[in-house]
This record gives sequence, structure tokens and C-alpha cells, in this order.
Amino acid sequence: MPGRTLLAALAALATVAAGGRGDPPPPANGATASKPGTALTGAGATFPNPIYSKWFDAYAKETGVRINYQSIGSGGGIRQFTEGTVDFGATDGPMTDEQIVAARGDVLHVPTVLGAVVATYNLPELGKQALRFDGPTLADIFLGRLTRWNDPRIAALNPGVALPAADILVVHRSDGSGTTYIFTDFLSKVSPEWKTRVGHATSVEWPVGLGGKGNEGMTQQVKQSEGAIGYVELIYAISNGLPAAEIRNPAGQFVAPTLKSVSAAAEGAQFGADTDFRVSITNAEGTGAYPISSFTWLLVHRQHPQGPKAQALRAFLAWMLEPSAQRMAAELHYAPLPVRVIELIQARLRAS
Repeated sequence: MPGRTLLAALAALATVAAGGRGDPPPPANGATASKPGTALTGAGATFPNPIYSKWFDAYAKETGVRINYQSIGSGGGIRQFTEGTVDFGATDGPMTDEQIVAARGDVLHVPTVLGAVVATYNLPELGKQALRFDGPTLADIFLGRLTRWNDPRIAALNPGVALPAADILVVHRSDGSGTTYIFTDFLSKVSPEWKTRVGHATSVEWPVGLGGKGNEGMTQQVKQSEGAIGYVELIYAISNGLPAAEIRNPAGQFVAPTLKSVSAAAEGAQFGADTDFRVSITNAEGTGAYPISSFTWLLVHRQHPQGPKAQALRAFLAWMLEPSAQRMAAELHYAPLPVRVIELIQARLRAS
């Protein structure tokens, strides 16, 4: 059979998600159901790798379907998905219109969870004390304009904190990264100079600093370098005993990255009936919103050949949206998708 629409086959998604665990959606158009031992391959973002690893392990134990995921960065995930070397991709920076054209338009962004990118640093004098930054000050640090930790602008945001008279060592990603996309998207919204000079993308020309590969590499660079500052997904800072700065949001509040503050950032997200879910929630308006928050996405084909892999992918997408799977996200400091977003995903998939 010449291939069919993946989204049409997900018509049973709402029933499965609303009913709790349930069986995978029944095969459509005569396709065979996925069988234990079926393997899927995916590649991409390091930002959601902890929750994906947890999900894929739980799903394999429950269904026998193995999902092999390479945490290589969003840029690599987009590339491998476009080249067709994996069954699905993963990214924190949504594909551009040009990238979608390169993939022949055969792509759907499926939100999975919400997460926070944090500014983390290594200042032994302060321990795990949370420093405070506003957007312009953070941008000027990464532009190389502010080079000492006791700079008056940083000190003014942190009254009473004994900042060391030490050099600031900027650490950034060296690979194509959705975490970089989220961070530079935020900086572009709060700093006109950053927007015009550097911009936002999965890879940018960094004005200063040292590179680290993946959230893992970034974390280790910061952890082993006194005076360093970098940006990583929240769970990487927590699991390595590194602090996460509070960031001033558009309401003027200094907000720590938490499940509540990340969820607050998503409350104002606007999706149309025909949305492809490519939306930015950095620097979101609203009380209590953490300003460097983002959805993260799986990249799946709109058109997909029939067979065990197609059935396995359909079943996993349904399982992923169930309440039990979404609750796993909170255990790793990701915010579960809001109910209204899950319902919109289901409606969007059924209508496509």
C-alpha cells in the first residue's frame, strides 16, 4: 500500500489518552499491530533526554517495544530526521520554514513536555546561593561586555551578596542545540543588541566563551571551571549540585525555575485550530512565569509507511500523552503538558 497519513491513524488517540492506560490504538487500513521486539530509532535534543530515557525504558518494559534514542542535540536530530536515518527526531528549537521545505513538508511537531533553561554558575564562595539576573545584564555577560563577577550591574541586582572580584568565564554550546535556541530566543527578546548582533538559532556565532557539547558537556565545563557561567536544562543543574539563577520576568518579578513557574509561562500560549505547535513562550507575560521556558517537540512524519514501526510509533505517541506518562515528567523537574494543550494536540491530530 503506498503509504498513508499517520495523523489519520491517530484518530483513536483521544480515547486512549482520556481512558488512562488502555491498549494501543487498533491498526488501521489493515495494518498489523506493533509486536514486542519492535525497535524504533530517534535522535536529537539533549534538553529532554532524562525524561525520554525514563519514558522509553518504561515503555519497553510495558510493551516490549524498544526505542533507541541518541542524545546528539537538536541540530543533529533535525538533520537525521530530514535525511530519513531515524524514525523520529527531537528538538527544542522548532524547525524553520526552510528546514520543513527540506523535509518535503512531511513533518509534524508534537509537544511532549515543558522545561526550563537555567543560567548556572560556579562560584564556590556563594555555594548554591541563587543569584539574580535581568535579561539585559545576562545578555551583556554573554556578549562579553561584563567581565567581572563584582561588576556594579550584577551587584545592584544582588544586594547583600558578597560577589567575588573574579573573571567571568562564559561557557556555551559547541553543537547545534535546542537549548541554545531557547536561551538565545530569550536574549533576543530582552536585548536589541543581542538580536541584531547574534540573533537566535540552534547554532550562533558566540562573541566570547568556551564551548561544551550537549547539556552534559556544558554542565561539566561549568562544574570544573571556577568563575564559569553557562546555560543548561534545569535537571542537569540539579543533578550536578549547581545553582540556578532567578531571572526577572516582564512583570518585574525575579522568578526561580520550578514546575509552577514553567507552567505559568505556558498559560498564555496561543495555538490556532490548524497549529503546527511551533510557538515560543520565552519572556512570557504573566505573574509567576519563568522567562526561559519552552516546549520541546518530537518530529514525526505526516506520511509514514505501514508496518510494525509505524504501529509502534503511533502507539507510543498515544501512551506519551496519558496522565501516567505525563506525571513522570514532574519527577524529573519537567512540567507536564497542560490539559488544554493535550486536548488541542488530540484535536489537531484527528483533524489532520
